[in-house]
Amino acid sequence: MSGARALVLLSLALVAFRLASAALVVVQPGFTDAFYYASVARRLAHGDGLTADFVWNFIEAPNFAPLPVPSHRFWMPLTSVVQAVGIVALEPALGTFRAAQAAIVAVGAFVPAAAYLAARAIGGSSRAALVAAALTGIGGGAFAPAWVTLDSFAIAALVGTLFFVAFARAAVGDVRAGALGGLCVGLLFLARAEGALFGVALLWLAARAGSRRAGLAGSLVALAIGGAWLARGVSLGASPDLMGRTALLARYEDFFAIRPTGTADLATAVGVRVAALASDLGLVVISLVLFLVVPLALALRARWRLPAVRAFAGLALLLYLVESLVWTLHATRGSYFHSLAALFPFAMALAAVGGEIFFAARAPGLARVAVAGTLGASSILALFALALWGSTYNASYKARSAALDAIPPGPFLAIDAAAWRWIADRPVVVTPADGPDVASCAAARYGVRSVVLEPAHFSSYDDLYRGGSLPWLGPPTDRDGIRVYPIRGQLGCSILEGRG
Repeated sequence: MSGARALVLLSLALVAFRLASAALVVVQPGFTDAFYYASVARRLAHGDGLTADFVWNFIEAPNFAPLPVPSHRFWMPLTSVVQAVGIVALEPALGTFRAAQAAIVAVGAFVPAAAYLAARAIGGSSRAALVAAALTGIGGGAFAPAWVTLDSFAIAALVGTLFFVAFARAAVGDVRAGALGGLCVGLLFLARAEGALFGVALLWLAARAGSRRAGLAGSLVALAIGGAWLARGVSLGASPDLMGRTALLARYEDFFAIRPTGTADLATAVGVRVAALASDLGLVVISLVLFLVVPLALALRARWRLPAVRAFAGLALLLYLVESLVWTLHATRGSYFHSLAALFPFAMALAAVGGEIFFAARAPGLARVAVAGTLGASSILALFALALWGSTYNASYKARSAALDAIPPGPFLAIDAAAWRWIADRPVVVTPADGPDVASCAAARYGVRSVVLEPAHFSSYDDLYRGGSLPWLGPPTDRDGIRVYPIRGQLGCSILEGRG
């Protein structure tokens, strides 16, 4: 069987696995990022542009700006745009969620083929490239659910891998490949903000005599895309201390506060970054390579002369350091895991090539057994990851849905406004992490009629959740730990006096 035909059949089998994962496990967005992307995608598909009729974080609603607010002042827009295309095309037949998910699955269908091309680009045989495609498509214990969630994983994986394929050709002076690499950097930036770091590799090309034109072409394309998005941000006006909220926080809760309590002292700042370096390194081993560390290392050594391999290693290290040392609190709460998606398929290509090198030199007869065992173990991990995703996110979705009847009509406050906006299908505003006094102001400004506290809530609401009372809130209705407090008293908004 030819390599191309085998790749097509493998890709179809992996798409079938994706569809089964979507149908049986990933039946709703699941977590904050995905709910946000999907809600904005629906508005975009319906002609409302990049706007949100909810407030997931006050970065998007400075000074309690009225709804709807411009969206994506923190997250990037490409994931919502891709989902909006699916909604426009398929919503009448599939419904909003499945239409958005279909667009993500369609993008993910090409990720194994990208891994195949990457393996071939670094000297792997057709057989090794098929193994790389299979490992990527299965996803192991990290990415099996991610490939069908309404998030940036599949998009970043496809674009990031195509970047390395284009980079290999741009490094020998191919200007068109350099421009394609720049397009990939621009798109990766629009999918994930840290994707802009891939542009460092283009600057390296531009600094070399043999690839200068390719590097400059790619850099110009990437800058044009990134500059257009940054110009949109400037046109929206200032957002409250975005840099401080992403890099300088002492507590993660302050990310959701109107007035953060302050930055960390030196000892705390150093301590959390050292801890992040350790935890993020563990995440690499567990999520990215797991039992494939050795063959990946072998391939890095054997193929180090290849520019694409050196670019991969350099960018992997750069992303690790920036995420751990700059965006520390966000990195340990999912940001770094998202970053790994752009690297995962190329890592699987390296692992497959490294395995081929190892067995060719030592025990060629065991190669088939090793491949079967590796794919089998990856499949078991994938099934475990899917089961864990379902038990984690579907349970909370059901609990929130069951509490809807206790929430009075109209907007309300809740810790995860993006999720509740999707579930309740009405405007929701995040409970300010500052506490109930500021929550009263938010309620007054947005016409909120109730406050919803879940077992996971900001610490400033502990007293209220444990049985305390406030003059402007009635006694709560409890639905399995989700407590709904109706607003009955007079609301104030003193912190906005003089601001208009």
